[in-house]
Amino acid sequence: MPAENWSLPERFIFSGHPIAWGTIGDGPPAVLLHGTPFSSVEWRRIAAWLGQRRRINYFDMLGYGQSAKPDADVSRGIQNQLFAALYAHWELELPDIVAHDFGGSVALRGHLLNRLDYRSLVLIDPVAISPQGSPLVQAAKENEKAFASLPAYIHEAMLRAYIGGAVANALRADEMQLYLQPWLGDEGQKAFWRQIAQMDDKYSREVEWRYGEIRCPVTILWGEDDEWIPLDDGRELARRIPGAPFITVPNAKHLVQEDAPEAIISTVLDFWNDQHSSAAAKRVLQQL
Repeated sequence: MPAENWSLPERFIFSGHPIAWGTIGDGPPAVLLHGTPFSSVEWRRIAAWLGQRRRINYFDMLGYGQSAKPDADVSRGIQNQLFAALYAHWELELPDIVAHDFGGSVALRGHLLNRLDYRSLVLIDPVAISPQGSPLVQAAKENEKAFASLPAYIHEAMLRAYIGGAVANALRADEMQLYLQPWLGDEGQKAFWRQIAQMDDKYSREVEWRYGEIRCPVTILWGEDDEWIPLDDGRELARRIPGAPFITVPNAKHLVQEDAPEAIISTVLDFWNDQHSSAAAKRVLQQL
């Protein structure tokens, strides 16, 4: 889907703040959860393909993209509450979930803490195993106000370098702009460093000992060259989720949506087909 056609026309009010969301396709429900410092625009090449099999719901989390950017809690501790509220608003029943990075943590927290039930869960380079946090994250935690007040050109240069490190293949200028735009200007700059400063391992520690309790089939997809979250974290996550396949994507870093969108599409569709076939076989056996 061309970037100019990516649309979030709907608004949901959460704790007094507007949350931008949209939907595409038809069929059983599914939800796409984006990572940080990105937005739902990371799914623009993927949603329409998945929408041939599902009704796809997507949204920008609080503090991200086209949603409100309040001077408030936008950590993972609030995002699973937002997701639970949207889950109820959309009247979802056993949706398929596809979640990336920070969104993977939100999906896991929503499932284990908010008791949201999923038909299936695909995790793409999720924030799931502690400890976490790059040197930049640690510096921002200690100096949020200083980073938030940097000259705009320095802030933008840092953003370009940071986002550029998430891909194996350099983004075109227009693609980079999609990821930069929400974080530019006074509001955007403050919002960017706010969400960085609020990153905390405690949100993973609250649930990572419970991954064996996950109540749906899980597949894990990982960029082979991810420099943000090590491949070993992915292997450890797969070890903690019984029966979860661990699939690596060659020539891809953290933002697999840009480096290899076809890998996500094929993995998700194959996974959904497998679950459908397994469910159909189970129904046949029950009738015998």
